[in-house]
Amino acid sequence: MEIDREISRIRKNFFETIENIKTAEQLNNIKVVYIGRKGKVSRLLRGLSELPENLRPSVGQQLNILKNEIEAKIKETSLRFATSEETLSIDETLPGRPFFKGVHHPLNIIREKITEIFFSLGFSLVEGPLIEDDWHNFTALNIPEFHPSRDTHDTLYIEGEGHNLLRTHTSPVQIRIMKNNTPPLAVIVPGKCFRKDAIDASHFPVFHQIEGLWVDKDISFADLKGVLIGFISRMFSPNLKTRFRSSYFPFTEPSCELDIGCPICSGSGCSTCGGQGFIEVLGAGMVHPKVFRNAGYTEKYQGFAFGMGIERIALIYYGIADLRDFYNNDLRFLEQFG
Repeated sequence: MEIDREISRIRKNFFETIENIKTAEQLNNIKVVYIGRKGKVSRLLRGLSELPENLRPSVGQQLNILKNEIEAKIKETSLRFATSEETLSIDETLPGRPFFKGVHHPLNIIREKITEIFFSLGFSLVEGPLIEDDWHNFTALNIPEFHPSRDTHDTLYIEGEGHNLLRTHTSPVQIRIMKNNTPPLAVIVPGKCFRKDAIDASHFPVFHQIEGLWVDKDISFADLKGVLIGFISRMFSPNLKTRFRSSYFPFTEPSCELDIGCPICSGSGCSTCGGQGFIEVLGAGMVHPKVFRNAGYTEKYQGFAFGMGIERIALIYYGIADLRDFYNNDLRFLEQFG
């Protein structure tokens, strides 16, 4: 039959042609000619409906076999071209390309260093949600409704019901931990915080804090001082001067701020410490009784809390003047910490 001869002719022409091709481009052209959308085999497959009904099964079977043979041969030939081109593209006499090894970000380095120190002091690590509600972020921490930190120019509120917001500090995790755990407990809480700060050398809308909390039956301010002085000694130097200044925080009473002797000028006064010889590094204090009550704790428990900015510790530790360097993604800066 004419259709059988046509199929045989296409098979013969295809296999003769493909043996003589020299490039991958020629191979692609053959593929289009024979099994492309308008190719010779595709055209015959579309014409099956015009054949007598009794011939369609056998002719269709022959065409499918031919199509499979063509596809297999094209695939085999394409692998040969790929291997050949890959071999030709490699010049083994050329020197290897340099391999650039990544480094840890300085803020991650400082976070890990702080974490390791507090691990050795008996603390464990916990984390909390970045999106908080008003009660955990403010009310439960004894921050009154009229406190300026609640204002929209300081706090990033989320539209909708629930009074949700991006947490302004890591302190809300204190409440979450205390409500679900019975003392004794000692935890640190590293994480991101968010405020509507202008971007300058010492402020950024996204920053990182590490919160600390220790609660038990006989915890005193002396324990707080011992832990923080031990931290400063290991983080910076055992010979570094420290001083505690009275301060105010709604969620601690009494409250203090911890200063260290400026490691840049050794206390003589410089631009880093503003000529004071000391640099503030963190705030701390004994947990306020109202905070304990909001967490469901009785008066038999005492504890202390502290919080520090990882960026601030990193600036002091590395002697960096501008916080924005941590976020500019300048490889010349970041590669120094490898």
